[in-house]
Amino acid sequence: MTDPNQEREASGGPQSDVSRREFVALSLAAGVAAAAGSAAAAELSIVETSVEVKMPDGACDAAFIHPTIGSHPAVLIWPDAFGLRPSMRDIGKRLAAEGYSVLVPNPFYRVKKAPVLDFAKFNFQNADDMAALRKLMDGINAPGAAEKDAVAFIGFLDAQRQVNTAKKVGTQGYCMGGALVMRTAAAVPNRVGAAASFHGGGLVTDRPDSPHTLAPRMKARVYVGVASNDDARQPDAKDTLRAAFAAAKVPAEIEVYQSLHGWCVPDMPAEAGKPIYNKPDAERAWGKLLALYKEALA
Repeated sequence: MTDPNQEREASGGPQSDVSRREFVALSLAAGVAAAAGSAAAAELSIVETSVEVKMPDGACDAAFIHPTIGSHPAVLIWPDAFGLRPSMRDIGKRLAAEGYSVLVPNPFYRVKKAPVLDFAKFNFQNADDMAALRKLMDGINAPGAAEKDAVAFIGFLDAQRQVNTAKKVGTQGYCMGGALVMRTAAAVPNRVGAAASFHGGGLVTDRPDSPHTLAPRMKARVYVGVASNDDARQPDAKDTLRAAFAAAKVPAEIEVYQSLHGWCVPDMPAEAGKPIYNKPDAERAWGKLLALYKEALA
């Protein structure tokens, strides 16, 4: 599916005291500058395709989204615990319009194709809903599962003509996806150049394979955006992360946002009657993401 550009119009004319020859020269120069500027500033036309990726544990349904022309740095987006759905596809489309070839997989492909939950009826306070969610997450959280998936997803991306394999790969994740981002960066260190976690869950645990212990295996630049309520529940986690990245000499920025867990995702259900999505903070996080990719995937 193509998302066409919104064309922008510009108008102008010569100064009255500029000669015809000077005007032609100025116009040519202006045209070159305008073309360069529009390529950098305008959103690109994109294509979205539903694909199946061959995996060690089956076939994964996913969205592959990329600009209509050219080859571009690849990005793997790990969804939150609600999986592949329109809001995650929209994040992928927005990123593709910035000049990236993006894969958004269904992380629960081992169980069923997306959508995997009745998202509109989900209730965080309902024990049965939460039990169903945890069961879904068991597959991707099994030892070694995320690492196998990461290798397969990046292998798929690298085989696409729309991917510039001379550039490093980026990966970003939300909620559950935050830990998967770190596992991806550690599993494919020679390809992953940038990793971003937004309100990631379980980045620091007491398990021997806690994501923060994987820092020595990473070669990526890292950005971690922490939700205020996650920070309140685990105030030492950000310091543990900083220490782990510093010891491994991994360039990392860690920030606490004054927003709730899930603030980046527009369709996140309200919790206890309070909205979770926070557009100003989501846009600030988006700016951080683009800056990270611009620096690390160039």
